[in-house]
Amino acid sequence: MSLSLSFEKEVVVVVGAASGIGHATAELFQEARAHVVRLDRVPVEGDDSYEVDATDLDALQAVANKIHDRYQRIDHVVVSIGASTGSLGFPFWNVSPGQWEAALDVNLVAPVRVAHAFVPFLVAAEKGTICFVVSVAGQIGSQTDPPYSAAKAGLINFMQCAARDLAGYNVRVNAVSPGMVKTPLNRSVWQAWRESSADNRLDYEDWAEEKIQRIAPLGRWQTGKDVAAAVGFLASDLAKNMTGQTVNVDGGQVMHS
Repeated sequence: MSLSLSFEKEVVVVVGAASGIGHATAELFQEARAHVVRLDRVPVEGDDSYEVDATDLDALQAVANKIHDRYQRIDHVVVSIGASTGSLGFPFWNVSPGQWEAALDVNLVAPVRVAHAFVPFLVAAEKGTICFVVSVAGQIGSQTDPPYSAAKAGLINFMQCAARDLAGYNVRVNAVSPGMVKTPLNRSVWQAWRESSADNRLDYEDWAEEKIQRIAPLGRWQTGKDVAAAVGFLASDLAKNMTGQTVNVDGGQVMHS
């Protein structure tokens, strides 16, 4: 059995492909010879890309139809979207209930909308995969941003529901849970800490190094490529018997006994 990943002639849709983990994931599938379609709410580099807001179901469905009309197939969908509230959430009452609605919409309901837009094509083909990029925050009840943490926990649960619903159609649904990755989202956490903390002397790099040494047994940052590798594996035939799973790429931060 070859362990190299190849998605030649397969169509992979990456939602949230403009930066961070989504960008790294799109690059991995491109290198594996897939036809990669990049979606984001901001302009995306690449010939086959669409500017679409994942909070707009009608726009997502229109794009999904265009992609299928062009290629006559959609094989894999990766959803890598998320946003923090921009507030430091400990104690939790630092984040007002009014801030929760937007956080839940972007981090939970928007990925559900993506699934609604693309699942009909996977069901019709009776094959394919969906992978949600979640977060270790959804497994440990992170105090840093309670709305974000709760939304990602909800997304993990939805992924399991979708995996059960779609198993009979030979469509697998999984999640990849990053730990500490230097993305714009992670930097926004530092910015919120800096604005809220009395001890705010640490710059981003120093804050990040101190945190990773404290929380991750391996003591090193994860990268977008690390997370993308797990996404690629789950989409491949090497993972043909994996569905409803959350794979942690976190340096050992979250361990389940």
